[in-house]
Parts: sequence; structure tokens; C-alpha cells
Amino acid sequence: MAERAVAQKRGRTRASSAKPAETKKNALPELADLSRDEELKAYHDMLLIRRFEEKAGQLYGMGLIGGFCHLYIGQEAVVVGMQMCVKDGVDQVVTSYRDHGHMLATGMDPKGVMAELTGRRGGYSKGKGGSMHMFSREKQFFGGHGIVGAQVPIATGLAFANKYRGSDTVSLAYYGDGAANQGQIYESFNMAELWKLPVIYVVENNKYAMGTAVSRASAQTDFSKRGVSFGIPGEQVDGMDVRAVKAAGERAVEWCRQGNGPFILEMQTYRYRGHSMSDPAKYRSKDEVQKMRTDHDPIEQVRLRLIENEWASEDELKSIDKDVRAVVAEAADFASVDPEPDVSELWTDVLK
Repeated sequence: MAERAVAQKRGRTRASSAKPAETKKNALPELADLSRDEELKAYHDMLLIRRFEEKAGQLYGMGLIGGFCHLYIGQEAVVVGMQMCVKDGVDQVVTSYRDHGHMLATGMDPKGVMAELTGRRGGYSKGKGGSMHMFSREKQFFGGHGIVGAQVPIATGLAFANKYRGSDTVSLAYYGDGAANQGQIYESFNMAELWKLPVIYVVENNKYAMGTAVSRASAQTDFSKRGVSFGIPGEQVDGMDVRAVKAAGERAVEWCRQGNGPFILEMQTYRYRGHSMSDPAKYRSKDEVQKMRTDHDPIEQVRLRLIENEWASEDELKSIDKDVRAVVAEAADFASVDPEPDVSELWTDVLK
């Protein structure tokens, strides 16, 4: 914590547009200097994801959500920080099955997301896709994907289309440390660098994939270096600090918009829950999880800064939490009573 305090005093600086520098081991992270409004928005958006996921976990326990359900609790700073760097409704997002947080961060309606989780017609895929298959063309969210690593070539294809059309739009491909060894990812790297495609590969390294520690599954555990053989630059980022995410994200976005090709960001983050709701997470200790919650929680860091800078009082922050809980409660109520899809929907949206 002492090192973080020093970083807050000495490391605050706006992200530079210069060529990204290599991350130095044990160096203080470069932190974006967030304004009061940016801190408040980050607090709200991360809290919305946290409360939404907590409620989704409750609905799963009640049997209202079936199948798989992968929660994003603990990793909120990654997607919220990255969305602060891109153009809403323009730049594209593609991710894996741990996708609810990404949907909310892009501005998708919590009611539509929750209704899809419970299989109702008001869901984003009319109740037929569930947790791992939601899309919003309006918000440029091109899906959570249940096939491990499948989203990476999709985002690369979007980047190819953007380059072909002469657009400066950037696509973001989120995937985890467990997917990082998939072959299609390296085929995508090769194409992206060969054609200088505007795509950012965001590795959400939460340390355990489905339940195996990174050190046991990956020969190269520095995922920011996975593009070295292709000439793709990369950075390791403190994915628990929204300021560090925003600073690195701004560099990567500018790199892509200037036509330099792809970029890799390894977000070192942590999920508090198991891989999915059915995972008891016995491969790590409760003390380890609690230490991460106590020392590195992304939402608590923002809350403390808002109070220390006298940008918000405890009562104001409690009011934000109350409002967020109301939004989530409304989404849960809607998702509990909205009708299920009509049987005729079995024959729609089927592509040959």
C-alpha cells in the first residue's frame, strides 16, 4: 500500500501519444490523472457491474438463470478503464463468455442483459442466447463468445474491415489467460501485424483460467510478450487500477489509430468468484482472495480517492450505490416476470 501511495503522488501523468515504452519490472505504473467527473463515472460504472453481477449470482442460486454463468466481480477496472479510451458506439468490442461487465460498460441496458440471462423475450438475443451469447450493433458490442478464443479472430476481422474502409475505428478483443495459448490467437496476431490492423488484444489475466494457475499452464507467463515474434508491442498493466488501465489504453488506442497496427495489453487482474457459478475455487485459499479484496479492490481505490480529494462525501457515494442498486433491482424484476420466448422463435434467426 505504501508503494501505491508513492505512485499516486509521483506517477500521476496523462498518457503520452509517443511510441509505447516497454514496461519495466518493478517500475511504478504510469497513471492517468482523472478528473472528478471521470473518477465519479468510473466509480458508478464499476459499481453497476459489481451490483449487477452480485444480483445475477443470486438469481442463479434461485434457479432463475440456467446453464453457465461467469461473473466479472473483481475485474471491473479493466473494461471500464478501456471504455474511457474509446469512442462509444463507434469502436468495437468483442469478448469471451465472462461478458456481462463488458455489455454494461458499453452502455447496454441492464434490463435487456438480465432478461437474456433468465431466457426472456426482452433479452438482447430474445431469450435464446443466454449468458454467453449477447450482441448489440447499436453499442458496437459484437458478442460474448462461448468458444474459447473465438472472439480474437472475429475482432481481427472487424479490424480488417475498418482498415479496408479507411476508417480509424479500433476493435478491442478481450480474452483471458486461459485462452492465451489457443492457436487461432497466433494466426490472428500474424494477420494483424502483417496488414497493420487497428486491433487491441486485451488479455485479462486473472491468474487461474478455469482453475489452473498461470505458472502451471503457460511457458511464457508474461502475456504482453506473446506478440514479440510478430513484432507486436505490448505492455503489462495493473488491471486493478482504473487509472493505469486508462493510461495504457490511451497509448494503445492512439498507436492503432495512427496506423501502426495491433497492440497487446496484459491486464493483471483477479476474479473474486470461481470460474463460473458452479466452481468452488478450491485451487486457491480464502486468505488470498481476501487479501486482494482488502488491498487491491478497484472500486474501493476510487472511493478512497474521491473522499481523500474531497470530491465526494460518504453520503454522496452511498447515494450513488443506492441508485445503482435500484437500477439492478429493476432489471432483476423485469427479468423475472418478462414472458419467455414463444415456441415459434425456435425457427427464427437460424442461418443455413
